Amino acid sequence: MRFTSLALAIALPFTMPMAGFAAGGDTTTPPTPSDTTKKCWGKRVWDEDAQKCVKPEESSLSDEQLLQTARELAYLERFEDAQAVLAAHPDQTDSRVLTYWGFTHRKLGHSSEAKDYYTHAIAQDPDNILARSYMAQGFVETGEYAQALAQWKEIRARGGDGTWAEASLRQAIQTGVTVNY
Repeated sequence: MRFTSLALAIALPFTMPMAGFAAGGDTTTPPTPSDTTKKCWGKRVWDEDAQKCVKPEESSLSDEQLLQTARELAYLERFEDAQAVLAAHPDQTDSRVLTYWGFTHRKLGHSSEAKDYYTHAIAQDPDNILARSYMAQGFVETGEYAQALAQWKEIRARGGDGTWAEASLRQAIQTGVTVNY
């Protein structure tokens, strides 16, 4: 069976737990609940300056805070809300923003859009191993194991051996089951 051959090609043992990772990070720590997820519903974020929930594009959140908020919302599977936050980010060509767009589209079942975003993220930053891992997990989901394996090799070649991006992809290729974060 083709799956077995590819799984055997990745002979490294599992070295890291898979639970707890979220989109856009290489950390085992889930995002800390913020006022956005405690107080706001829908496509709104907590604005500290205004002391209320506002549309993301009207908030005083910094670029980094927008990314962290998108990560937190994605972790909670609020993918469309995360996309509203991403749309408010001023640099839509930032590799990390493109990676988040790809992740949320993939989780919403928009495989083609996700692949386009991942491809653009990698074009912006060829060393974006998270985009490579998420794109390859999409390949696993569609049974394209050879493409997934090629991305796994790229991740390792780019210094990503032992990272969450590499380990989670390795697990997906070996088991056929992708991780949520």
